[in-house]
Amino acid sequence: MNANVKLPAAKGVFIDNKWQPAQSGRTIAMLAPATGQVIASIAAGDAPDIDLAVAAARRALEGPWGRLSAVERGRLLSRLGRLVEDNAEDLARLEAADTGKPMKQAKADIVAVARYFEYYGGAADKVHGDTIPFLDGFFVTTVYEPLGVTGHIIPWNYPGQMFGRTVAPALAMGNATVIKPAEEACLLPLRLAELAAEAGFPAGAINVVPGLGEEAGAALSAHDGIDFLSFTGSPEVGTLVQTAAARNHIGCTLELGGKSPQIVFADADLDAALTSVAAAIVQNAGQTCSAGSRVLVERSIWDRFLADLKLRFEKITAGTPEMDLDLGPVISAVQKKRIEGMLARAESSGAKCVATGRIAEGVPSEGFYVAPALYQHVDRNSELAREEVFGPVLAAMPFDDEADAIRLANGTDFGLVAGVWSGDGSRAMRVARKVKVGQMFVNGYGAGGGIELPFGGMKKSGHGREKGFEALYELAAMKTLIVKHG
Repeated sequence: MNANVKLPAAKGVFIDNKWQPAQSGRTIAMLAPATGQVIASIAAGDAPDIDLAVAAARRALEGPWGRLSAVERGRLLSRLGRLVEDNAEDLARLEAADTGKPMKQAKADIVAVARYFEYYGGAADKVHGDTIPFLDGFFVTTVYEPLGVTGHIIPWNYPGQMFGRTVAPALAMGNATVIKPAEEACLLPLRLAELAAEAGFPAGAINVVPGLGEEAGAALSAHDGIDFLSFTGSPEVGTLVQTAAARNHIGCTLELGGKSPQIVFADADLDAALTSVAAAIVQNAGQTCSAGSRVLVERSIWDRFLADLKLRFEKITAGTPEMDLDLGPVISAVQKKRIEGMLARAESSGAKCVATGRIAEGVPSEGFYVAPALYQHVDRNSELAREEVFGPVLAAMPFDDEADAIRLANGTDFGLVAGVWSGDGSRAMRVARKVKVGQMFVNGYGAGGGIELPFGGMKKSGHGREKGFEALYELAAMKTLIVKHG
């Protein structure tokens, strides 16, 4: 890692715009995925630190932060977006150190982070209520108010983007926030909190408590001073978060992953589809909830499409962030072992690996690298066909007709994102309407951040919507005012 890059994680937890050690004094060693070496020590926050952070957020809400107008909140968010742009190079290096992703991808992530604060900065004073016709002698209107103190448990795959995606709309609506970043990737969220203080956010508006999920994350989820929870991660942990929210009778947004299909019909632009299919599974080493982890191909073009896809896979190369290749390592030794276990089980059940990418020469042997892999002969009911690998692994399966394609696309418990490729616009729309996902692409896949586009899942991919204007309504309470004037 570049010695000039600032490592805020060594400072501890960030509460009331100040750094302090975790109350326990404990720390957690952070490993760089690209090298397997320790790059920083983060504070191991737990319940006492969450208590302090929630109290700080409540003071901010009842004090300087809560007294700001929507216009003033928007200006602060916009100012933070400009600071992100001004520090983009260093922030990208932090993102790459945190996650191991190539520098070009880390830089794109920072562009998206800045855009989140820019977008929600502009939106803060544009959430309007309605007037409602009612009985004679009454005036009725609706207004949107902050929920209060919102808790944000963000994942390790996009620590910067997820900070912007969940925290920016919460702040735009006037909530005060407590953020628990994933222990595997804390550097960028901590630095963003520091920049927020520099931008002029009042003390307590943004508090960040790193630590283990089962300690800090569990304490945040269960805290009776939290008014709303936002969680992105596994379905198993999502169940725990939702249960904790239910006990306190508060709402939550859950984004819990996907098994997203790209459906390719024979009349599609096959070259465009091939490019997209290959890119959508190696983006961030496949560690993306919306990764296109299944490709469903019309049987009449199956052999041709698979032959071309194999050639593309064999050219994909993984390397260190500085090599700036197609993908980097996966996040940890635990994640690498999990992926390898799933692939071993897939092969024992009959799936066949027909092409792999390569790992560049000279990468550190201690890094957590997984070569991209393309599988066929994947049984429709198998683990590889239905469960999220969260790695650079693509399952290819043929279908017979439109009805079969829809049945296959819907054949998992997840419903986050899908894509359909066809030259027949009517068929593309029929399929798009019948596949049960929260976001559907036609003759394309991925939106380059898609800050303006509402995003969220169906089925076990979760509930609630992030991004776009919809996120503002998720993070606000509607109040109905009924005035009797005679």
